[in-house]
Amino acid sequence: MLYRDALNLALDHAMEQDPRVLLLGEDVGFYGGNYKVTDGLYVKYGPKRVIDTPIAENSIVGTAIGMAMMGLRPVAEIMTANFAMLAMDQVVNQMAKLRYMSGGKIFLPLVVRMPQGVAKQLAAQHSQSLEHLFASVPGLYVFCASDSTSAYHGLLYAIKLDDPVIFLEHVLLYGVDFPLENSKDFNPFQARVLKEGKDITVVSYLKMVHDVLKACQWLEEEGLYCEVIDLVSLRPIDFETIYSSVKKTKRLVVVYEAPKSFGLGAEVSARVCEELFYFLDAPPLRIAGGEVPIPYNRRLELLAIPTPERIYSQILSWSKSHGL
Repeated sequence: MLYRDALNLALDHAMEQDPRVLLLGEDVGFYGGNYKVTDGLYVKYGPKRVIDTPIAENSIVGTAIGMAMMGLRPVAEIMTANFAMLAMDQVVNQMAKLRYMSGGKIFLPLVVRMPQGVAKQLAAQHSQSLEHLFASVPGLYVFCASDSTSAYHGLLYAIKLDDPVIFLEHVLLYGVDFPLENSKDFNPFQARVLKEGKDITVVSYLKMVHDVLKACQWLEEEGLYCEVIDLVSLRPIDFETIYSSVKKTKRLVVVYEAPKSFGLGAEVSARVCEELFYFLDAPPLRIAGGEVPIPYNRRLELLAIPTPERIYSQILSWSKSHGL
């Protein structure tokens, strides 16, 4: 099933099962969403449950917060994470804080969906990976979907939670066809081991998971067998799955599209060093985006982010320099 169709199916099933679930955002209604994730839902459920909003991200999230406080279960769409900066006051100061500040009396069953990441020549203001901003805020859950299975089951799970969730998607995955596994016990709080290996633990999420898997196929031709972990949840992170893998492989690589500094790779690497320092046979390696705004020029754009070829070459060089 296409990634976008898996998300659409999750929304459809959630709305079918619970009349309190509704959608709001720019062009989510009649137009069917900028990436067609909400296509067909306006016709099926009508304008009271699939609500087209003005181009006003702060108001979209603020309205969704009010709806959630009054007993509805809204799913708000921000057209891209780049525009979510306009809603950060609502996200950080209201969405993440209200349940805590009310002593648990206010429930906030709210999901804010948004795509992010580098597509193809959308330039600096439309190509950002901002997961570290959301994941740094206590009071939020942050999920991300790397394929149709985590898109469908993860979004359904998020909608049923009584706490606020930031649900991240990747702009280049919408048109990709992935298997949709029937996983009734899917738990987004548990990282997925997508490929078992004995030599190196490679941790990633979103689109980079697929670039990692491709690079690891090439690494096997060099005699290196990597264990690939898809985080699924970025807040909280399932460190136990990572620790279990690193105890086996003794080596850690984290791959992410955002700039290297202050990203998820720094957090994962630091935690592993704190908890498993004497298990490690090499310092952790972070493979990440460049410390630059994403260029418009396609050649420069590709130089600014990890690619399967770069992931392969960096892991190979790093492994050779540390005795593998």
